[in-house]
Amino acid sequence: MEGRYLTEESLKQFKQHLISEEKSANTVEKYMRDVKVFAVFLNGCEVTKELSITYKQKLIEDGYAIKSINSMLASINSLFSFLGWYDCKIKAIKQQRQIFCSEDKELTKAEYVRLLNAAKQKKNDRLNLILQTICGTGIRVSELEFITVEAAKAGQASVNCKGKSRTVFIVKDLKKKLLQYAKEKRITTGMIFVTRSGKPISRTNIWREMKSLCKDANVNPNKVFPHNLRHLFARTFYGIEKDIAKLADILGHSSINTTRIYIISTGDEHRRKMENMKLVV
Repeated sequence: MEGRYLTEESLKQFKQHLISEEKSANTVEKYMRDVKVFAVFLNGCEVTKELSITYKQKLIEDGYAIKSINSMLASINSLFSFLGWYDCKIKAIKQQRQIFCSEDKELTKAEYVRLLNAAKQKKNDRLNLILQTICGTGIRVSELEFITVEAAKAGQASVNCKGKSRTVFIVKDLKKKLLQYAKEKRITTGMIFVTRSGKPISRTNIWREMKSLCKDANVNPNKVFPHNLRHLFARTFYGIEKDIAKLADILGHSSINTTRIYIISTGDEHRRKMENMKLVV
Protein backbone atom coordinates (compact mmCIF):
# COMPACT_ATOMS: atom_id res chain seq x y z
CA MET A 1 0.00 0.00 0.00
CA GLU A 2 1.50 3.32 -1.08
CA GLY A 3 1.33 6.39 1.12
CA ARG A 4 1.51 6.74 4.87
CA TYR A 5 -1.04 4.44 6.43
CA LEU A 6 -1.02 2.90 9.88
CA THR A 7 -1.47 -0.84 9.60
CA GLU A 8 -1.59 -3.65 12.13
CA GLU A 9 1.83 -4.73 10.88
CA SER A 10 3.41 -1.28 11.35
CA LEU A 11 1.99 -1.04 14.89
CA LYS A 12 3.28 -4.53 15.63
CA GLN A 13 6.74 -3.54 14.39
CA PHE A 14 6.61 -0.36 16.49
CA LYS A 15 5.82 -2.43 19.59
CA GLN A 16 8.79 -4.68 18.90
CA HIS A 17 10.95 -1.58 18.46
CA LEU A 18 9.91 -0.28 21.89
CA ILE A 19 10.69 -3.64 23.44
CA SER A 20 14.10 -3.75 21.74
CA GLU A 21 14.76 -0.25 23.12
CA GLU A 22 14.24 -1.84 26.56
CA LYS A 23 11.27 0.33 27.44
CA SER A 24 9.44 -0.83 30.54
CA ALA A 25 6.30 -2.93 30.09
CA ASN A 26 4.18 -0.06 31.38
CA THR A 27 5.77 2.36 28.89
CA VAL A 28 5.21 -0.03 25.98
CA GLU A 29 1.59 -0.48 27.02
CA LYS A 30 1.07 3.28 27.32
CA TYR A 31 2.67 4.09 23.94
CA MET A 32 0.67 1.40 22.17
CA ARG A 33 -2.57 2.55 23.76
CA ASP A 34 -1.94 6.11 22.58
CA VAL A 35 -1.06 5.19 18.99
CA LYS A 36 -4.03 2.83 18.70
CA VAL A 37 -6.39 5.63 19.75
CA PHE A 38 -4.76 7.79 17.07
CA ALA A 39 -5.25 4.99 14.54
CA VAL A 40 -8.96 4.84 15.40
CA PHE A 41 -9.17 8.60 14.83
CA LEU A 42 -7.56 8.19 11.39
CA ASN A 43 -10.20 5.61 10.43
CA GLY A 44 -8.08 4.34 7.56
CA CYS A 45 -7.08 7.78 6.23
CA GLU A 46 -3.52 8.53 5.19
CA VAL A 47 -1.37 10.18 7.85
CA THR A 48 -0.58 13.83 7.09
CA LYS A 49 0.74 16.71 9.14
CA GLU A 50 -2.61 18.48 8.77
CA LEU A 51 -4.53 15.47 10.08
CA SER A 52 -2.10 15.10 12.97
CA ILE A 53 -2.68 18.73 13.94
CA THR A 54 -6.42 18.16 13.70
CA TYR A 55 -6.07 15.26 16.14
CA LYS A 56 -4.15 17.48 18.55
CA GLN A 57 -6.93 20.08 18.34
CA LYS A 58 -9.53 17.37 18.96
CA LEU A 59 -7.79 16.35 22.18
CA ILE A 60 -7.87 19.98 23.32
CA GLU A 61 -11.56 20.32 22.48
CA ASP A 62 -12.33 17.04 24.26
CA GLY A 63 -11.04 18.60 27.47
CA TYR A 64 -7.90 16.57 28.07
CA ALA A 65 -5.35 18.13 30.43
CA ILE A 66 -2.36 19.70 28.68
CA LYS A 67 0.01 17.26 30.40
CA SER A 68 -2.05 14.32 29.13
CA ILE A 69 -2.20 15.72 25.59
CA ASN A 70 1.55 16.25 25.46
CA SER A 71 2.09 12.73 26.75
CA MET A 72 -0.13 11.28 24.01
CA LEU A 73 1.57 13.40 21.35
CA ALA A 74 4.97 12.15 22.56
CA SER A 75 3.83 8.57 21.94
CA ILE A 76 2.63 9.43 18.44
CA ASN A 77 5.82 11.36 17.65
CA SER A 78 7.83 8.33 18.73
CA LEU A 79 5.85 6.26 16.24
CA PHE A 80 6.46 8.83 13.50
CA SER A 81 10.20 8.79 14.22
CA PHE A 82 10.24 5.00 14.02
CA LEU A 83 8.43 5.09 10.67
CA GLY A 84 10.60 7.94 9.35
CA TRP A 85 7.62 10.30 9.05
CA TYR A 86 9.46 13.17 10.68
CA ASP A 87 7.48 15.88 8.88
CA CYS A 88 4.28 14.59 10.52
CA LYS A 89 5.53 15.13 14.06
CA ILE A 90 3.41 17.44 16.21
CA LYS A 91 4.62 20.14 18.56
CA ALA A 92 3.73 19.80 22.23
CA ILE A 93 1.57 22.46 23.83
CA LYS A 94 3.73 24.99 25.64
CA GLN A 95 2.90 25.28 29.31
CA GLN A 96 4.41 27.44 32.01
CA ARG A 97 6.14 25.35 34.65
CA GLN A 98 3.81 24.70 37.56
CA ILE A 99 5.08 26.37 40.73
CA PHE A 100 2.58 24.85 43.13
CA CYS A 101 0.17 21.94 43.22
CA SER A 102 -3.42 21.61 44.29
CA GLU A 103 -3.96 20.91 47.98
CA ASP A 104 -6.47 18.18 47.13
CA LYS A 105 -4.00 16.12 45.11
CA GLU A 106 -0.95 15.69 47.34
CA LEU A 107 -0.95 13.29 50.27
CA THR A 108 0.15 14.82 53.58
CA LYS A 109 2.19 13.02 56.22
CA ALA A 110 -0.78 13.10 58.62
CA GLU A 111 -3.00 11.45 55.99
CA TYR A 112 -0.30 8.86 55.31
CA VAL A 113 -0.20 7.97 59.02
CA ARG A 114 -3.99 7.64 59.07
CA LEU A 115 -3.81 5.23 56.14
CA LEU A 116 -1.24 3.14 58.01
CA ASN A 117 -3.47 3.06 61.08
CA ALA A 118 -6.47 2.06 58.97
CA ALA A 119 -4.49 -0.82 57.43
CA LYS A 120 -3.42 -1.89 60.91
CA GLN A 121 -7.00 -1.82 62.17
CA LYS A 122 -8.04 -3.99 59.22
CA LYS A 123 -5.19 -6.36 60.16
CA ASN A 124 -3.74 -5.94 56.68
CA ASP A 125 -0.09 -6.17 57.73
CA ARG A 126 1.13 -6.68 54.18
CA LEU A 127 -0.47 -3.47 52.89
CA ASN A 128 0.70 -1.53 55.95
CA LEU A 129 4.28 -2.58 55.27
CA ILE A 130 4.01 -1.98 51.51
CA LEU A 131 2.95 1.62 52.19
CA GLN A 132 5.87 2.11 54.59
CA THR A 133 8.31 0.51 52.14
CA ILE A 134 7.31 2.75 49.22
CA CYS A 135 7.14 5.89 51.35
CA GLY A 136 10.28 5.03 53.32
CA THR A 137 12.49 4.36 50.29
CA GLY A 138 10.92 6.39 47.47
CA ILE A 139 10.75 3.39 45.14
CA ARG A 140 8.13 2.91 42.44
CA VAL A 141 5.40 0.38 43.14
CA SER A 142 6.75 -1.66 40.21
CA GLU A 143 10.10 -1.85 42.04
CA LEU A 144 8.71 -3.68 45.08
CA GLU A 145 9.97 -6.93 43.55
CA PHE A 146 13.52 -5.81 44.36
CA ILE A 147 12.72 -5.67 48.07
CA THR A 148 13.93 -9.15 48.94
CA VAL A 149 14.96 -10.92 52.12
CA GLU A 150 18.56 -10.59 50.98
CA ALA A 151 18.14 -6.84 50.35
CA ALA A 152 16.55 -6.33 53.77
CA LYS A 153 19.42 -8.15 55.47
CA ALA A 154 21.95 -6.04 53.57
CA GLY A 155 20.06 -2.80 54.30
CA GLN A 156 19.98 -1.92 50.62
CA ALA A 157 18.40 -3.09 47.39
CA SER A 158 19.78 -3.06 43.87
CA VAL A 159 16.94 -1.75 41.70
CA ASN A 160 16.88 -2.13 37.93
CA CYS A 161 14.24 -0.08 36.14
CA LYS A 162 13.94 1.64 32.77
CA GLY A 163 17.39 0.48 31.73
CA LYS A 164 19.03 2.02 34.80
CA SER A 165 20.36 0.49 37.99
CA ARG A 166 20.54 2.24 41.35
CA THR A 167 21.02 1.38 45.00
CA VAL A 168 18.08 1.99 47.33
CA PHE A 169 18.88 2.17 51.04
CA ILE A 170 16.61 0.53 53.58
CA VAL A 171 16.67 2.33 56.93
CA LYS A 172 17.09 0.31 60.14
CA ASP A 173 13.48 0.53 61.30
CA LEU A 174 12.18 -0.59 57.92
CA LYS A 175 14.79 -3.35 57.74
CA LYS A 176 13.58 -4.70 61.08
CA LYS A 177 9.93 -4.62 60.00
CA LEU A 178 10.66 -6.33 56.67
CA LEU A 179 12.65 -9.15 58.24
CA GLN A 180 10.05 -9.68 60.97
CA TYR A 181 7.27 -9.84 58.37
CA ALA A 182 9.29 -12.27 56.23
CA LYS A 183 9.88 -14.47 59.27
CA GLU A 184 6.17 -14.51 60.17
CA LYS A 185 5.26 -15.45 56.58
CA ARG A 186 8.07 -18.02 56.43
CA ILE A 187 9.71 -16.26 53.51
CA THR A 188 13.39 -17.15 53.72
CA THR A 189 14.63 -15.90 50.36
CA GLY A 190 13.61 -13.75 47.40
CA MET A 191 10.75 -11.27 47.16
CA ILE A 192 9.04 -10.29 50.39
CA PHE A 193 5.78 -8.97 48.94
CA VAL A 194 4.22 -11.82 47.02
CA THR A 195 0.84 -13.42 46.42
CA ARG A 196 -0.06 -16.85 47.80
CA SER A 197 1.29 -18.38 44.59
CA GLY A 198 4.61 -16.59 45.07
CA LYS A 199 4.16 -14.05 42.28
CA PRO A 200 4.78 -10.27 42.65
CA ILE A 201 1.74 -8.33 43.85
CA SER A 202 0.19 -6.38 41.00
CA ARG A 203 -0.08 -2.60 40.96
CA THR A 204 -3.86 -2.95 40.53
CA ASN A 205 -4.27 -5.02 43.68
CA ILE A 206 -2.19 -2.59 45.73
CA TRP A 207 -4.18 0.36 44.35
CA ARG A 208 -7.47 -1.39 45.16
CA GLU A 209 -6.39 -2.23 48.71
CA MET A 210 -5.23 1.35 49.28
CA LYS A 211 -8.58 2.71 48.12
CA SER A 212 -10.34 0.46 50.64
CA LEU A 213 -8.62 2.38 53.46
CA CYS A 214 -9.86 5.84 52.47
CA LYS A 215 -13.16 5.86 54.35
CA ASP A 216 -11.74 4.59 57.64
CA ALA A 217 -8.71 6.88 57.31
CA ASN A 218 -10.85 9.89 56.34
CA VAL A 219 -8.63 10.63 53.35
CA ASN A 220 -9.81 11.86 49.95
CA PRO A 221 -9.66 8.84 47.58
CA ASN A 222 -8.29 11.11 44.82
CA LYS A 223 -5.08 11.40 46.86
CA VAL A 224 -4.66 7.72 47.49
CA PHE A 225 -2.55 5.81 44.97
CA PRO A 226 0.95 4.29 45.23
CA HIS A 227 2.79 7.03 43.33
CA ASN A 228 1.67 9.68 45.82
CA LEU A 229 3.70 7.88 48.49
CA ARG A 230 6.77 8.43 46.29
CA HIS A 231 5.86 12.10 46.06
CA LEU A 232 5.60 12.32 49.86
CA PHE A 233 9.04 10.74 50.19
CA ALA A 234 10.46 13.27 47.70
CA ARG A 235 8.93 16.32 49.40
CA THR A 236 10.03 15.15 52.85
CA PHE A 237 13.60 14.40 51.69
CA TYR A 238 13.90 17.73 49.89
CA GLY A 239 12.55 19.57 52.93
CA ILE A 240 15.53 18.25 54.89
CA GLU A 241 18.33 18.09 52.30
CA LYS A 242 17.43 20.82 49.77
CA ASP A 243 19.50 18.88 47.22
CA ILE A 244 17.46 18.24 44.07
CA ALA A 245 20.33 16.53 42.23
CA LYS A 246 20.76 13.95 45.00
CA LEU A 247 17.00 13.45 45.16
CA ALA A 248 16.89 12.82 41.39
CA ASP A 249 19.53 10.10 41.82
CA ILE A 250 17.61 8.50 44.69
CA LEU A 251 14.35 8.47 42.71
CA GLY A 252 16.05 7.17 39.57
CA HIS A 253 15.18 10.20 37.44
CA SER A 254 17.22 10.97 34.33
CA SER A 255 16.13 14.62 34.38
CA ILE A 256 15.97 17.04 37.29
CA ASN A 257 12.93 18.58 35.59
CA THR A 258 11.02 15.41 36.43
CA THR A 259 12.13 15.67 40.04
CA ARG A 260 10.89 19.26 40.23
CA ILE A 261 7.34 18.01 39.70
CA TYR A 262 7.64 15.87 42.81
CA ILE A 263 8.69 18.65 45.18
CA ILE A 264 6.44 21.56 44.25
CA SER A 265 4.61 22.87 47.28
CA THR A 266 0.85 23.15 47.66
CA GLY A 267 -0.99 26.35 46.82
CA ASP A 268 -1.70 27.02 50.50
CA GLU A 269 1.96 26.63 51.40
CA HIS A 270 2.95 28.91 48.53
CA ARG A 271 0.40 31.49 49.71
CA ARG A 272 1.72 31.38 53.29
CA LYS A 273 5.25 32.03 52.07
CA MET A 274 4.02 35.06 50.13
CA GLU A 275 2.15 36.35 53.20
CA ASN A 276 5.36 36.02 55.25
CA MET A 277 7.21 38.26 52.79
CA LYS A 278 5.30 41.27 54.25
CA LEU A 279 5.85 43.32 51.11
CA VAL A 280 2.40 44.90 51.14
CA VAL A 281 2.55 47.69 53.72
